[in-house]
Amino acid sequence: MDVEKIKQIIESQPNLSTVLGMNFISTPDEDMCMATMKVDERNRQPFGFLSGGASLALAENLAGVGSSALCPGKICVGISVSGSHVKAVVEGDTVTALAHLVQKGKKIHVWNVEINNSAGELISTVTVTNYVVSTKNVHQ
Repeated sequence: MDVEKIKQIIESQPNLSTVLGMNFISTPDEDMCMATMKVDERNRQPFGFLSGGASLALAENLAGVGSSALCPGKICVGISVSGSHVKAVVEGDTVTALAHLVQKGKKIHVWNVEINNSAGELISTVTVTNYVVSTKNVHQ
C-alpha cells in the first residue's frame, strides 16, 4: 500500500502522529500498511515503558493512514479502537505496527493491527474500525 501522499500530509504540520514519533511506511501489499515508533519521552509512561495509550494511538493512526490511502479525497476517522497489551516495551526500543485490512466497505473499514518490539515479539493486538466520510459532509 502506497502511503507516501498521506505521509506528506501528516508530516506537513504538528499532530498526534508527529508528536508521538510515528513513521508510516509503504508496503507492496495493497491490504497492508506499516509504521514504526521509537519508545522515548514522548510516548512512555513515567516508569519507562511504552504507554498503552500510545500503542492504541499508533494502531488507530496507522489504520487511518491505510483507509485514507485506499480512499483518496475522503476523510477516514476511527470510530472504534479495542486492544490488548501482552508485553511491556522499554524506553529505547522501537515498535513496529503492521495493519491488515479485514473489511473494506464503502463507509466502514475494519483493520487488525499487530504491534511488535524490535525482537519481533508481540506486544499489542488492536482492532480499529474507521468511518469513511465525504469531505463535503465535514463541517469546519
